[in-house]
Amino acid sequence: MLIIILTLLILNLTSFFPRTVIKYYTLTLKKYIKDYFKIIKKGEQYGIIEYTLIILFIIMGSLLLISSNDLVSVYLSIELQSYGLYLLCTIYRNSESSTSSGLTYFLLGGLSSCFILLGIGLIYANSGTTYLDHFYIITNISNIIQGEELYSSDIAYYIPYCLLLITIGFLFKISAAPFHFWSPDVYDGIPTIVTTFVSIIPKISILVILFYLVHFTNNIYILTEYTWTYSLLISSLLSLIIGTVMGLTQFRIKRLFAYSTISHVGFLLLALSINSVESIQSFIFYLIQYSISNLNAFFLLITIGYTLYFFDNNKIFDNYNININLIDKNNSPIQLLSQLKGYFYVNQTLALSLTITLFSFAGIPPLVGFFAKQMVLSAALQDGFIFLSLVAVFTSVIGAVYYLNIVKIMFFDIHSYEWKNLIFKSIPEEDIYKLPLSSSLSITISTLTLIILLFMLVPDQLLQLCNILSLVFFTSFI
Repeated sequence: MLIIILTLLILNLTSFFPRTVIKYYTLTLKKYIKDYFKIIKKGEQYGIIEYTLIILFIIMGSLLLISSNDLVSVYLSIELQSYGLYLLCTIYRNSESSTSSGLTYFLLGGLSSCFILLGIGLIYANSGTTYLDHFYIITNISNIIQGEELYSSDIAYYIPYCLLLITIGFLFKISAAPFHFWSPDVYDGIPTIVTTFVSIIPKISILVILFYLVHFTNNIYILTEYTWTYSLLISSLLSLIIGTVMGLTQFRIKRLFAYSTISHVGFLLLALSINSVESIQSFIFYLIQYSISNLNAFFLLITIGYTLYFFDNNKIFDNYNININLIDKNNSPIQLLSQLKGYFYVNQTLALSLTITLFSFAGIPPLVGFFAKQMVLSAALQDGFIFLSLVAVFTSVIGAVYYLNIVKIMFFDIHSYEWKNLIFKSIPEEDIYKLPLSSSLSITISTLTLIILLFMLVPDQLLQLCNILSLVFFTSFI
């Protein structure tokens, strides 16, 4: 259900926003806007007829993956989802950066799929089964007859290592460290609208199937003195550190969001690997709030880019104050942090909405992101993961630096925006900065921002839902 809702919101952005803006300006400013045809051209990219079909393939693969009970169907579902993502990344054929990033994603994604297929093949070669239910039975029977060496050596010993190979492929798909190296380049190269989809939908489905694997194989460590979930803990630690440290050096905003996503994946993997009722509840809650916050951040990024289209800002600098020209600016209007300088004075509402979302990413109370991190850390401390909890706290504090840097740029840096050669005779001078947005986009951004901001006032429904889901899953598999 979460995947369907998020997809509808993203399709709402790609389908309605450009057309509504064009229609609005056509009705009011057609006589005065000299580059009117350029505005129409910005909507041509959404006329690709394969776009909706590819989205349907991705959603079908995600839903099949979540409902799969067999490793073969898991692999086929992942491939259906992945090939749709590869096509979506390269669908803007006139964009060189999009094409090269999509090719990189395809090559490295194919390599990760090889690890998944190898792990599945080894499991089938030794056990003769690929059903997840059978792994649950095997591990519990192993617990009963663990005194028989033949059974334990032939059945239970190899399973963690096969699952480790599968996990490597999964960790690549969700851009968790140390398999994260592809995501900053791909996120930065593909259009922002596609980045919105790639950064959210596949992570939900793959994290859910990882959640299933943890529960179906939670008794293997009794015999082998090794559990494959240790790899999740290691990946969680590396994701927290790498996502935070590398994010501090970024001046391209989508690369910064990519490293931010890596650090959030670290929290999700920490909750996933603990395997208790409290950790499952925190995992579900964190996944929901991360999806909402990340979706709102990218919506705001795209909207800010379109509102700045009517400004002539030639002074774009990188981190070393070197004037640069942006590549693929039509598909990714906002690429550098410096483009947000003084944006608060252009549109206060969007600037405040983005600030609230960034504060939630940082885990600042009383926003929803704070409660999500608090639940994960509480579950980790209850199970004795003190070191990882301390690392998570320190990385959250350090990671707040690059979120606050964006806020500082928007509110306190001096902007250099000037109107293009447009004539606005019908608009009063004091309202010249109030650019219209589509009603559907405005409602979506407002709703997501209010959920992030006002969660503390009505937390019962969502927390009860997470608690019920965690109890259902936990009691079904343990």
